[in-house]
Amino acid sequence: MLKVRKVFYPFYIIFRHRVLLWQTTCNDIKARFAGSVFGILWLILYPLLMLGAYASVYIYIFKVRFALFDSNEYVLLIFCGLIPFLGFCEALGTGIPSVTTNAGLIKNTLFPIDIIPVKAVLSSQCTQTVGMILLGITLGIMGKLSLWALLAIPIWLLQIMFTIGLIWILSSLNVYFRDLQNIIAVITLFLMMVSPIAYTADMVPANLRPFLGANPLYYLITAYQDSLMLGQFPRDNIMIVLTCLGFMFFFGGYWFFSKIKKLLADNV
Repeated sequence: MLKVRKVFYPFYIIFRHRVLLWQTTCNDIKARFAGSVFGILWLILYPLLMLGAYASVYIYIFKVRFALFDSNEYVLLIFCGLIPFLGFCEALGTGIPSVTTNAGLIKNTLFPIDIIPVKAVLSSQCTQTVGMILLGITLGIMGKLSLWALLAIPIWLLQIMFTIGLIWILSSLNVYFRDLQNIIAVITLFLMMVSPIAYTADMVPANLRPFLGANPLYYLITAYQDSLMLGQFPRDNIMIVLTCLGFMFFFGGYWFFSKIKKLLADNV
């Protein structure tokens, strides 16, 4: 029983502190919109504004056209990729400094510091949650919603696992290398340009397609686009790679965090 618990301890620690995790996550979300004029409406406005900017650039400036899609369907394709990208970037923005900005909790020996990066990731998912609801409603109105859309649920869970594992690593490293969050901000901008948000892998020249595999967001975004917009099972073993990434980073990230967390209180 002990061996099983050690193997699945990352899941166990989250389940064990689920009530505390829920309460602190809700508090973080409330604090995020406290004093804001539009308040929680930003959860709707933010993804729509980003979608408008993306659609304007690619449709009216670059004049991108798909043989299979009209302009409205192309906007939906962009939305399928943009929503998870925003959720991932938001998790990086709140998750990487989560340890250093919660020094009081880190030094509180009664608080399980393992869940600090977890609550940062979960609280950042509210934008993606609202975006997915809007996307689902729009897909249904346009007759693009199929049973394959249900795959978005396990894909999202794998995304959260991957992100939590990554944040366990980066948030602990950020304690010693405070420039890390600035470096990641630059990397995020680069990922926005090279991730297939407004295009598909088929549009990339054949000699450049192998480089797509170096970007983990390629698998994530393509999985969403295939299951939600194209109504098909994700192509080219993408689900296998995404599953491996999710579990590998989740367990590996917790292992890294557990090894370094004893030193965090002395450095935050």
